[in-house]
Formats: sequence, structure tokens, C-alpha cells
Amino acid sequence: MKVALLAESFLPHMNGVTGSVLHVLRYLRAAGHETLVIAPRAGEIEADLHGARPALLRSVPLPAYPEVRIVFARTATLTRILREFRPDVIHLASPFVLGWQGVQAADALSVPSVAVYQTDVTAYAHKYGVAGAAPLVAGHIARLHRRATLTLAPSSAARAQLEGIGVDRIRTWARGVDAARFAPSRRDEAWRRLVGAGRMLVGYAGRLAAEKQVEDLAALADIPGVKLVVVGEGPARARLEALLPDAHFTGFLGGDALAEAVASLDVFVHPGEHETFCQGVQEALASGVPVVATGRGGPLDLVRSSIDGWLYRPGDLGDLRLRVSDLVGDQAKRAAFGVAARAGVRDRTWEALGAQLVGHYEEAIRLRPLDEALVVLPGRGGSDSRSLRRPDTRATDSA
Repeated sequence: MKVALLAESFLPHMNGVTGSVLHVLRYLRAAGHETLVIAPRAGEIEADLHGARPALLRSVPLPAYPEVRIVFARTATLTRILREFRPDVIHLASPFVLGWQGVQAADALSVPSVAVYQTDVTAYAHKYGVAGAAPLVAGHIARLHRRATLTLAPSSAARAQLEGIGVDRIRTWARGVDAARFAPSRRDEAWRRLVGAGRMLVGYAGRLAAEKQVEDLAALADIPGVKLVVVGEGPARARLEALLPDAHFTGFLGGDALAEAVASLDVFVHPGEHETFCQGVQEALASGVPVVATGRGGPLDLVRSSIDGWLYRPGDLGDLRLRVSDLVGDQAKRAAFGVAARAGVRDRTWEALGAQLVGHYEEAIRLRPLDEALVVLPGRGGSDSRSLRRPDTRATDSA
């Protein structure tokens, strides 16, 4: 199979979208598939692309978040690149700007497209104070995903959100975890002594951006015997360092260094309320670290409250503090939760998730001819340049 992956963000900027794309590329190469990556050009790429052919397009930085790049390639250019590659399916990773051009190119070439919903852009519009943008963003997301052959949602919360704005043909596809890298054996007692000087380490790992709500960790700063640890980089770092002067900020960590930092925590905290999945939570669980996360969004499918962590009431920082204090003060509970956390992610390998993804590609390939037969031309029911009257196929989703 030939798969073209269009990534809204990519290397050298590492985030959840980039990480997922790299894992997919690795799986597809191992399974014998041919891949093309179309993404923003943002700098030198030194990482292994697992045999993928890169097509990097001119991009500009987003003013409020320069690590994020926006591609302004013409749809005709994109169509030409795809026509030359002749993909069997087009994978749209967290589509928004490039993804919209990609779904139009897919239609022009009559190629099935699979849109992977991964970023709650509507919530980001709220967080970054773009007045009146949220309804426009939601409308754009709905049009894009309805136009794709198939949409993949990473969690039950993300699926419900998409259904709420009228997206159909949704399948559930979560994320795998590298349980060899993220493991309890990575715990580093020397690192713990250096960072915490004998105190309990309560920490967060991820991007430091407004939508992650890392400032909520301030509610934990004065718990006796606790040292806060913040792993990651992003535009909110300076503000967070001022707010949390006694916390230890590691900056960006990747690979084994990240795995060692996560496994060395006593409690992992994720306060973000707009996570479509939350890979950081899953990596903490794989590391045998109990998790306290907000009871909203992706963590609802990951944290088994009172088994491997706690879900606290969204926005209730008093409840957050109580849940963390409960674990900090009970070594036996931390140990039991940690064992359950590791066991709970045992089957969530990228190999298993990769096989599921190929199954979704194959379904999209079967569905595309049906969509072609049911196309509605402009003036006959469609407000876009073309629209599809599609049969409801939700009954076929076994996820």
C-alpha cells in the first residue's frame, strides 16, 4: 500500500502530532508499505523518517506560537505532488490548514482520505483569546472531517465532540505507547536526589502552553514534602517559572531522558481539560507512575480512578490538591496504583495500533467508490465545491 501522510506540524518541532506520525511511519515501513510525508518546512531534520520520502513545503510561524508553522501551498501544488506519488490512501494528521488543502486534493484525485482528529483547535481559539473565532473554527473542522472519507477519534470524549458538530463516519483509533522505553525500570534514584533532595516528586511532562493549564500546579506547591517538577518547553515557560519559583524546570527532554524523568516521579499530574487523548498520561502509566488528571477529555479513557490514579473534578483545584495529597501520603497506595498502571497499558503497543490503522485505511479504500457514486454537485444540496450524501455506516464500527 502507498500512503501519503499530510502532517499539520512536523520535525524539528516535536509534539503529539509529530510523535504519532513518526510511530506510524515506523510501523508502515516494517509492514512493507511505501510512504510520503508532506509537511511544513521548519528547519533541519536529523531524525529517522523510516524510509518515508519527505515533501516539505514553505511555511510561516504562527505569531502567538512560533514553533507551530502554517503552510500556504497552493492546492494545485499539493495535487501535483500527490499525483506523482499515486497514493492508495491519504492520511491527514490533525488536519486544519494543510489538511483542508489535502482533502480537496484527495477529492480531485478520487483518493480516499483518513482524517485523524488530534487537536482541539476550537478550545485553543478560546484559550488564545481569538475573539469570535471558536464558532468559525468549529465550522471549519466539521466541514473538513465530513469531507474526508473516514475520521479517526482518539477517545470517547473526542468522538462525542465531533458528533456534536455533525461529523459522521467516526471510528475510534487511540495511540500506542512505547512500553520498553517508558518503564518502571527507568526510575533514577540519583536524578531524584539531585532534583528533589529527598522530597516527593510531583510533576507534569508536556508542552508548556496555555491550553495545558500547567499553572494549576500552583495549588500543589505548598504540600509538605513535595517538590514540583515541570518537564517540557513552550511559550508559557517564562510565565510558569515566575508563578512556580520553587519548581524544577527541566526544559525539553526527549527519548531516554524523558522516560527517566517520568519514571522518576512519584505522582504524575495532568491538569489540561482540552486533551483529545493525552499521550503524556499514557507514558506515565507505562512508567508505573500513578496519575492525577482532570476528569474531562482524553484522560477519561486512560485513568481508572481508584485503580491506577485519580480523576478530579474539572476546575476544582481543591479536589486536585486532595487527590495528590492522598497519593503523596500513602506509599502502599502509590505502589499498588503503579503496578496497576503498568498492567493497564500492556496491550497498547504501536504495533497493535498500527495494524488497526491499516484496517481503517482499507475501510476508507472500500468506501471511496461509494462516495464517488453519491456525490452531490454544487447547487444540488452542497455548500462546498462538492459534497457527499453518504450512507450512515456507523453500525460497522466495532471500536
